[in-house]
Amino acid sequence: MKFLIALLLGTAVTASAYVHDIRDYGAVGDGKTLCTAAVQKAINKASSSGGGEVLVTAGSYMIGTIYMKDNVTLHITGGSKLIASPNIRHFAADTHKNMYKNEPHMDRCLIFARGVHNIAFKGSGAIDGNGSWNNFNQETGRPMMIRLMNCTNIRMHDLTLKNPAAWTSAWLYCQDIVVDGITIRSRVNNNGDGLDFDGCEKVRVSNCTFDTSDDSICLQASRKDKACRDIVINNCIFVSKWAGIRIGLLSLGDFENVTVNNCIFRDIEDAGLKIQMCEGGTMKNMTFSNLVMSNVPRPVFMTFGQQRCCVDTPKGELQPMKEMKGFVFDGIRIDSSTCGKDSAIVITGMPGHPIKDLVFSDIQMTTGGGGTSADAANELKELTPDILDGWWPEYSRLDATVPAFGIYARHVDGLVLSNVNMKTAKPDQRPATRFVDVKNLRNEIQ
Repeated sequence: MKFLIALLLGTAVTASAYVHDIRDYGAVGDGKTLCTAAVQKAINKASSSGGGEVLVTAGSYMIGTIYMKDNVTLHITGGSKLIASPNIRHFAADTHKNMYKNEPHMDRCLIFARGVHNIAFKGSGAIDGNGSWNNFNQETGRPMMIRLMNCTNIRMHDLTLKNPAAWTSAWLYCQDIVVDGITIRSRVNNNGDGLDFDGCEKVRVSNCTFDTSDDSICLQASRKDKACRDIVINNCIFVSKWAGIRIGLLSLGDFENVTVNNCIFRDIEDAGLKIQMCEGGTMKNMTFSNLVMSNVPRPVFMTFGQQRCCVDTPKGELQPMKEMKGFVFDGIRIDSSTCGKDSAIVITGMPGHPIKDLVFSDIQMTTGGGGTSADAANELKELTPDILDGWWPEYSRLDATVPAFGIYARHVDGLVLSNVNMKTAKPDQRPATRFVDVKNLRNEIQ
């Protein structure tokens, strides 16, 4: 508005009037001088002036916890970065918490915002969490890089986020989010999740690249009153030590309206799409299309069950099981030929609580093979609370090699397989599919 008024009055206004260079506030870009106060002053000034850009350029600037404010864009130029202090004492204790119970060592974070609006992170520079185990461990605490809570209208473009000590980012109960063109590399420590959206709505993630030590993208719902809905993920590349995309686990709230398309999953150690409802919410209406997976042992791993809550609840009680339905998987190319005999699509509900209305169409899949006749006779354990015994519902809790080399489905109501082609890299004595308590099956496997 000021710029428009100035133009109408014929007054000269330069872009610098709205740009707050952190060097003007005392920041030193030597990578050693603590610049937290200088960066925070620039953010505060930009916000109090009605909004503006905080510029990080020409250097590496070490910081502890900083707080984003309304109407501020943090712009990190190419070749420049914000780098986290290696000293846990430089991280504030008022940045909310990690929503998983029994993990308070991840409560602190480097960049925090609560209840702010119209914020952005951009530039071809980097934010470096400096998060090696030598700096941050279970005893010292392992701060997350970014935590945004109850925020709206958030934009993140083109940055590199690297080396967090724990999760790269936690987005709690936020709305109207666009993440585009970023790169996340989070391998220097454990739990290196990429983007974790918890109870968020209107989320669009596009053109991003992930190389993570844990789930690259997580959709979660840690509160019953905060649904995770209206999520679009496209044109991304996933490499992960755990899952490419996990939906659920933290699942007290509902999930609905999710699309994932035009993505590549490569060198995933656990599962490409990991979809798990276990804490009492409802999950429905999701489409996954035009995906390529290479060296992914479980392209799809779906579970519907019950477990003690992943978040803190007054009594740790089991939540009632509601509904998990409406999933389409279409146009997926899978080469898991190097993944051995545990490579397969695995879907399991619970007795009396089926996963409903699944469609797999135009699927071309090669799995590792090598299964024996004994493997073909395996009966997998049910993922009941007594079997889980406090563990997450991971594939290992099934406690046996899957008795099919292609698709294993159990406790499902409504399953369509159309133009599904499956083969193995090595000879296998198991069938391509095994169905246990599957109703309303339409099987058109080629």
